[in-house]
Amino acid sequence: MIIESPITPLTEIFNPLFEQKQIKFFIKREDLTDEFISGNKFYKLKYNLIEAEKLGLNALLTFGGAYSNHIHATAAAGKKYGLKTIGVIRGEEHLPLNPTLSSAQENGMIIEYIDRKSYRSKYDEGLIQTLKEKFGDFYLIPEGGSNHLAIKGCAEIISGITTDFNFVCSACGTGGTLAGLILGLDSKHFALGFSVLRGGSFLYQNIRTLLSYYHKENLNNFQINLDYHFGGYAKTNAELNNFCAGFYEQHNIQIEPIYTGKMFFGLYDLIRSNFFPPESTIVAIHTGGLQGLQGLKQRKMI
Repeated sequence: MIIESPITPLTEIFNPLFEQKQIKFFIKREDLTDEFISGNKFYKLKYNLIEAEKLGLNALLTFGGAYSNHIHATAAAGKKYGLKTIGVIRGEEHLPLNPTLSSAQENGMIIEYIDRKSYRSKYDEGLIQTLKEKFGDFYLIPEGGSNHLAIKGCAEIISGITTDFNFVCSACGTGGTLAGLILGLDSKHFALGFSVLRGGSFLYQNIRTLLSYYHKENLNNFQINLDYHFGGYAKTNAELNNFCAGFYEQHNIQIEPIYTGKMFFGLYDLIRSNFFPPESTIVAIHTGGLQGLQGLKQRKMI
């Protein structure tokens, strides 16, 4: 299996704030990687798909919530590359299916629900064996897609940045994308993550564990900001929603309030407060996730 990484645009955006603070600001448009396998999910899945083929496994099983970008992307990748996919979903079945799960099912994914208590032990050997007895052998991809092969893929994002820069920035859910960016930087420049969930300090350990696969756990050229989660994962409010709408109106670049919106909001706030030295160049990674907008509208969260 050969999976070529796409060439995505690096777009400079302008704002009076940037001019005032002497900042150059670019967006790496990884939301344009693929129509369905979007953003960081493309890079997280790339080497996992290749590994599944090497192992002779033609089925992928993974975990996620009912609105998961990872579930959506894994289903699309399975259809594109001819692999069976099973999505183990946290919680009870609700019909009709929401837009995320409906798309996943249309792409051939088998949807399996487990209760929230069992989901907390999703990697328990007993549960994995039960799933194998039901679905046959499979290649296991963790929730969110973050493992050592995922960060190998995400490291490739750095090589696609075609300008000199000082900071590369990303939203953080599990830490896999930021770990990949750190690996790709290899001590050159600085990576800044924005946790999208409350209590994200655990991300530091997650990142060091992932980097340890490549003997890079001692890299220190990164920081995770914990101040812009807006109450926790999948939480939003009118201020954040209005920021996302205004960003789209000004730059014609769609963002969403679960991941990218929180990062961009945080970046603007840090620029205002002089976090970045004058003459800094910032590259913000647009990690996609736009499929989730339909679900947010359905739940009247935006």
